[in-house]
Amino acid sequence: MPHTPASSALARFKVIDLTRVRSGPTACRQLADWGADVVQVVMPVELGGDDALGGVDGSDYQYTHRNKRSITINLKAGDGVALLKRLVAQADVVVENFRPDVKHRLGIDYDTLVVDNPGLVYASISGFGQTGPMAKRPGFDQVAQGMGGLMSVTGEPGGAPMRAGIAIADLAAGLFAAQGILVALLEREQSGKGQWLHTSLLEAMVCLMDFQTSRWLIDGEVPGQAGNFHPTSIPMGAYQARDGFLNIAVFGPKNWESFCEILGSPQWKTDARYKERKLRSVNRDALNFEINQILSTQDCAYWVERFNQASIACGLINDLKDVFEEPQVQHLGLVQEVVSQHLGVQRLVGQPVQLARTPSRITRAAPRQGEHTLEILAELGLTADEQAHLKSTGVC
Repeated sequence: MPHTPASSALARFKVIDLTRVRSGPTACRQLADWGADVVQVVMPVELGGDDALGGVDGSDYQYTHRNKRSITINLKAGDGVALLKRLVAQADVVVENFRPDVKHRLGIDYDTLVVDNPGLVYASISGFGQTGPMAKRPGFDQVAQGMGGLMSVTGEPGGAPMRAGIAIADLAAGLFAAQGILVALLEREQSGKGQWLHTSLLEAMVCLMDFQTSRWLIDGEVPGQAGNFHPTSIPMGAYQARDGFLNIAVFGPKNWESFCEILGSPQWKTDARYKERKLRSVNRDALNFEINQILSTQDCAYWVERFNQASIACGLINDLKDVFEEPQVQHLGLVQEVVSQHLGVQRLVGQPVQLARTPSRITRAAPRQGEHTLEILAELGLTADEQAHLKSTGVC
């Protein structure tokens, strides 16, 4: 089955995906979801393949590798590297997330591949960067969360450092890499030249720390843990009603005044402890205690309705089952169905960005490793005998 673009937006581009696990596959999934012909290159199954993400039939793998095709190539064999170079010569983008020295050892680094393809955009994702004292260390999401500062500001005040509940450094690195690839492709339209771009889990994590970085770099303040409450703006966080928890975000003086009225506590507006934002932050524990006492008299649904009517942001704290039962989530059409010839009908979350003329769709379930090997070899112009030879010699 030839390439079936998920969108017309990037359908003219071919991407060679040399990545494993999550950060690189995420970058390539972004491109595939917008129509690029993404060809996943993995080692032949008998040589180990890629068993990351719980195996090819696991839900994680299925989500991450949809809209791609797959070819097996033994990159430890000279003929395999030669075949990859032939594939790259016809491509627009290569994405890899080996340790920085591996691509040079295999002879598939940017400087080597650009000789035959001057327009090549080559993206590298690593744990800590392509150079420097930690460049050759193995990278892992939680290590980057810790080194990048996220775990130091996550969790209850005075508690142990806490990781995020998703692989946020991996995902961010993949998203930033995809953005960099698109920028390089846009620039290529002017210069006619490709270029090498690179990011890392550590860089992505530090960048995601956002306003927390400026609290240190500009204000000289080392941020700490604030639990489920905003570190500088109160009341903003997770509060407990009679039947569960909900998030409330009070922003600005008018919001604060409305909030006080809804909770039947107009005296807070003039209370010396609470009347100004900075004072509320200093006295957050006392204020939050009083808020929770009042909220505990009614169910979450009651407060969500009251606060939103007054333009105060408020919402339930859902588990994943609840998320997909939310009427707004259903209205937005985030879930798409695709049929896997191996696993049947699947429901997956699609792209969260809606383009009016060139929307993204999930047109192809994640492939088995090497599922499209012969198809892709034929597109390269290899004869049936040449394909059989590559198979018999363990190259594909």
